Amino acid sequence: MPLMATRPAEFSRRGFLSALGGLAAFPAFAGSGLGASLLSTSDAPLFASAFKKSAGGYGVAVLDDLGQIQAEISLPGRGHGIAVSETRECFAAFARRPGIFAVVAWPFSGRPMQTIVAAPGRHYYGHGCFSKDGRILYAVENDFEAARGVVGVYDVSGETNAWLGEFDSHGIGPHEVLLSKDGNVLIVANGGIETHPDHGREKLNLETMSPTVVFLDVKTGDLLAEHRLDSSLHQLSLRHMALDGTGRAWAGGQFQGSKTDTPPLVAIISRDEAPVLLDLPEKLASQLENYIGSVTATTDQNVIATSAPRGGKTLFWNAETGDYLGHQNIADGCGVAPIDQGSFLISDGNGGVSYLSEPGERAEILARPAGFAWDNHMTALRI
Repeated sequence: MPLMATRPAEFSRRGFLSALGGLAAFPAFAGSGLGASLLSTSDAPLFASAFKKSAGGYGVAVLDDLGQIQAEISLPGRGHGIAVSETRECFAAFARRPGIFAVVAWPFSGRPMQTIVAAPGRHYYGHGCFSKDGRILYAVENDFEAARGVVGVYDVSGETNAWLGEFDSHGIGPHEVLLSKDGNVLIVANGGIETHPDHGREKLNLETMSPTVVFLDVKTGDLLAEHRLDSSLHQLSLRHMALDGTGRAWAGGQFQGSKTDTPPLVAIISRDEAPVLLDLPEKLASQLENYIGSVTATTDQNVIATSAPRGGKTLFWNAETGDYLGHQNIADGCGVAPIDQGSFLISDGNGGVSYLSEPGERAEILARPAGFAWDNHMTALRI
């Protein structure tokens, strides 16, 4: 299926601010000094996360591996996920659903940031990914009047970004999109939940929802493979994903059914095989409140981390065997980013940043910047 081009290709800063409904006076991106501040941090590992300040306001912060904030930019609303190009030259920060803005930044070059605004009738789900060369940005979006998901395609290689079209996500509520290792396939987690901005964050189809993970041709959007869970798990909304060393997608779910049920919340999905669901000890499963908030892998992709912030736990898995390796107790811990082959940084909604040297060790709180509450995702910019 070719890209469906139905609207003008370029967005301007004026159009972005107008679309945000009168936020033209908000100092969202002016004078951040982002690039200059990061050029002076040598080759130290760096991470990014969206935040909310207790005094009011939202933004994205760049942190070092000690949890210290090195730079920040303001956002006109709550941010959510952050996509990083494979070259590590740029990142994109997306608004939380049902937000309509995204910001693309080049933190190591000082190149001016770009802003993107969703088309009328669309909003972002908070996640996206870059093409292998970093020139194209893919964003999961809601075509809310038609109750269908789409993947917006944007060229961010020029001085201004250009909308190239969109692909059908072949599902409802596409929450995250990943690029395959070879760069030829988009992997989309369609969470299955219908929403509409007129109803806020209300879930409109819980009785009939049908989540999927699909594999799309990156150039044409053609559907290459589609996977659904058993009908008994049709309320397990598959949301967040990470790739392991073999290219399989590990998907974390959020169960929308009875609170007394404890279904598996983590699935391994590959293009040509049926999904594999991973079980946990019953006592532990009952403590997670049926909610996985983020998924990531170590730099060698041999260990997978899945956070369960409502249960205050982060779980670890052997990527090769699917074996459960253990967990850490971190209150409201959700953002997880790899530092190296075995260790992670974990951020929480109380402003803490913790270091975990390996799954069997105890997490150490590194920092708790005053007045900051981290959003659900932390992403490695440079490791």
